[in-house]
Amino acid sequence: MILNDLPSLPQDVNNSDCSEKGEGEKQPSIHQYEHVVDTASSLYQVDVDAERRLVRRLDMRVIPASMFLYFLCCIDRFNIGNAKILNSDTGDSLVQSLRLSDKQYLIALMVFFIAYALFETPSNYLLKKYKPSRWLAFLMFMWGAMTMIIAACQNFASLVALRFLLGAFEAGLFPGIVYCLTFWYKPNERAVRVALIVACATLGGAFGGAIAFGVGKINGARGLEAWRWLFIFEGVPSCVCAVFTYFVFPDYPETVPWLSPAERELATARIRGVASLGHHQLTWAEARETLVEWRLYVHYLLFVAFSVGFASMSLFAPTIVQGLGYEGLSAQLFTVPPYAIGFVVCVAVAWVSDRYEMRALGAAFSFFVCAIAFLIEALLPPTAYVARYGVLCVALPFAFAISAPCLSWLTANLRNTGATTLAVPLNVSIATIGQITGTFIYKSSEAPSFPTGHYTNAGFMFAGSALALGLRSFYVRRNRELAVGEPRWRM
Repeated sequence: MILNDLPSLPQDVNNSDCSEKGEGEKQPSIHQYEHVVDTASSLYQVDVDAERRLVRRLDMRVIPASMFLYFLCCIDRFNIGNAKILNSDTGDSLVQSLRLSDKQYLIALMVFFIAYALFETPSNYLLKKYKPSRWLAFLMFMWGAMTMIIAACQNFASLVALRFLLGAFEAGLFPGIVYCLTFWYKPNERAVRVALIVACATLGGAFGGAIAFGVGKINGARGLEAWRWLFIFEGVPSCVCAVFTYFVFPDYPETVPWLSPAERELATARIRGVASLGHHQLTWAEARETLVEWRLYVHYLLFVAFSVGFASMSLFAPTIVQGLGYEGLSAQLFTVPPYAIGFVVCVAVAWVSDRYEMRALGAAFSFFVCAIAFLIEALLPPTAYVARYGVLCVALPFAFAISAPCLSWLTANLRNTGATTLAVPLNVSIATIGQITGTFIYKSSEAPSFPTGHYTNAGFMFAGSALALGLRSFYVRRNRELAVGEPRWRM
């Protein structure tokens, strides 16, 4: 049997930490007893071997599908940064073809994030209403279509309109995927898996640069500039894969056909009380409680600080590399190494954060390293091209690595499905403030040193590090005040 009915907690749980429990003594959280779950009115002990096999099976189904979706999303989101400078040496880049001023280009970037903020929270509600496979497939098809249509833009107005629609359709993917993970995994299992998904943003940046390098060689084919071909080639896969997403993306452990009845029972029982359940519906009481919980807004501020660096690096990495002395297609190719390093760093930081229950410290460390790197980048002489490129290969990876421990820390401290439904998209929506800030800090007039961008990023990163340590101290104090048997706040 996978689950055995028990009249009481296992002996090792009853005897953990101390043999006798005084009235005032603190008891470890039930979260620490990873193989004991409360199902209805009974307590069950999970078969550890069966659970390990189940998690491996989930990892083969849920994580690769989520990674691939986010990978395609990031390629379609970041490609405007590549298009901005693609074939600029021949006068055929996006800004040159559409005759965009620096201000107009920044507005085209900004409207994406405005739409992103407006549609994230409603999208999570609709994902719950229509099932993840259906809703994510719809979003995927539509953002792929918007990407391809951008290739037909002839002026600033059409670019802004399509960027707004692209933001509206991409808005629901990332918070939706993070929300879906809470249906399948325990809090201590999420950070590495969130990191694998987030790291696909770095892969998207790396592949985007490589694809732009190749596409740049067909500039003028059939009378189209290479940047138009770039949007077409990168939009098609999303539309095609949307069909497969509809049929194969896993919805909830309670309903997927590829789990046996015993596996479905184990999948739901092991997360009950510590994660979200697919059949649970958001109530107004839960929504109200989530909206007035001030500690969650500190988590949101952490994500605002992260988003400044994330957005600026995502959109301006090709421009920054171009400012380091690389021209034409070489500027596209030299964006690949920082992103490739970023994939490794993202996964490593998340693994340590989860493995040693150090999400707060993992986030604070990443913030701090990133801040130091941006500060050095700002202080180096403009002509120190090699040194500045080396520092960029540190700043960009850690700018992306912040996301996984921050998100895992947030979701680990959400106590019900309703809170998760609302808090995850709110976290990303409020972070749009940081993303909009990130679009304005790298000014073309300040090339090649970009002091405003680097100093601004350094400031936000230092603030994020201090905030993460302060929030951790708050949770430590709260845990000391908990009564016997109360669940502990996660670190």
